[in-house]
Amino acid sequence: MSNFGLIIESLVAVLLLLTIAYCIMLNKRLTRLRSDEMALKATISELITATEIAERAIAGLKVTVRECDQGLGERLRTAERFSTEIARQVEAGSEILSRLNQIVAASRPASAAPPAIAPDAQATARAAQAFAARARNRDHGIAA
Repeated sequence: MSNFGLIIESLVAVLLLLTIAYCIMLNKRLTRLRSDEMALKATISELITATEIAERAIAGLKVTVRECDQGLGERLRTAERFSTEIARQVEAGSEILSRLNQIVAASRPASAAPPAIAPDAQATARAAQAFAARARNRDHGIAA
């Protein structure tokens, strides 16, 4: 029986040694896991900080886009008004040019044949000066 007791005690001692070795191995793994946990917490903290910075940047971009949209809308409305005004002025200029051509044509003798392409530049300039002088005289109340 003493041999049997010695075998059981030896077996218990071996099992205790295996348990101690397993506990040491588990302790190392837990230590590594804790250090990884600290690194993970640091990474999460950096990620939260980066997210907050990104959210502030997005909010700033939204404000900038809104301001640009308002400014661009106002510029487009102004450009549209100018475009309409320029079109009106071009049309008025065309009408004045047509009248000047009529004045030049009327000031030429009836026997002279009208030019094939365009009226004489000097004649047009003289007619325009006469037209302008008459308009000034009318504005100042002087009869022509």
